[in-house]
Amino acid sequence: MTEIGEVGAERADEVLAVIHASFADRPALDPPATALDETSRSVADALTAGGGLLAVHDGEPVGTLLFADHGPLLGVRRVGVLPAARRHGVASLLAERAEAVARERGYRGLVLEARAELPRTVAFWEGHGYVQVGRDGPKLRMERLLPVTVTLPKPEDTQAAGRRLGALLRAGDLVILSGDLGAGKTTFTQGLGDGLGVRGPVTSPTFVIARVHPSLNDGPALVHVDAYRLGDAAELDDLDLDTDLDLAVTVVEWGSGLAESLAGDRLEIVLHRAADDVRTLRLTALGARWTDTDLSRLG
Repeated sequence: MTEIGEVGAERADEVLAVIHASFADRPALDPPATALDETSRSVADALTAGGGLLAVHDGEPVGTLLFADHGPLLGVRRVGVLPAARRHGVASLLAERAEAVARERGYRGLVLEARAELPRTVAFWEGHGYVQVGRDGPKLRMERLLPVTVTLPKPEDTQAAGRRLGALLRAGDLVILSGDLGAGKTTFTQGLGDGLGVRGPVTSPTFVIARVHPSLNDGPALVHVDAYRLGDAAELDDLDLDTDLDLAVTVVEWGSGLAESLAGDRLEIVLHRAADDVRTLRLTALGARWTDTDLSRLG
């Protein structure tokens, strides 16, 4: 059984040994990686400053990860697994525990650096919800923003949450809105329209598929799309929505699996309605656009 635990400077030598052993067999990079330059002192300093994780299997250290503070995000670095322990899910356990630590410490998400020359490593982090938000030569900056869950006891709370989000949105933003029938997607969008300050009324555009609501001030218009009757992403592309994306806020109801290609930076919102009529909103932000935006206050 593999156990993942938080460790400090007292385990620096064990962490260093795993780093050196796990990075030693990686291909040469240009510019070269610096993991093998780590010393017991540098690792101890890193653990003192931000802590880290150590994966132990049958009493032996097999994987490690170091943390670093990056403002609203928790930095992740030196993620390594011994060659003999690979393909057993150790790296995934480290990634999952890192997410839990970020949440416990009150960070909005996590950030790391991956090398473009290592596509399998990049694919691993993408599989864990990280997206590329920047690049410096071969070094990719990847972020995973933590999902935000908000409980909405009354229908008016759903509209109020939309209104608060609308006040945060700007031209070019994409919102993909999903949920069961009656979950409150249109009610949420009505509040969002109020927050944006657009001409109403905002109603379900099921029969016209897309409706544009101009701004009543100098803000962006709202493009409200209902993708329920669309069969695939190609039909969504046929609406020529991308001609409006840079100038408007676009909300796509029933857009999961269809609208993601419209923008890399986006908000994915799922509304769930329980038997007692209480709604739950789960919001996942993707892209650098949302790094410095506190979305936890929608409730």
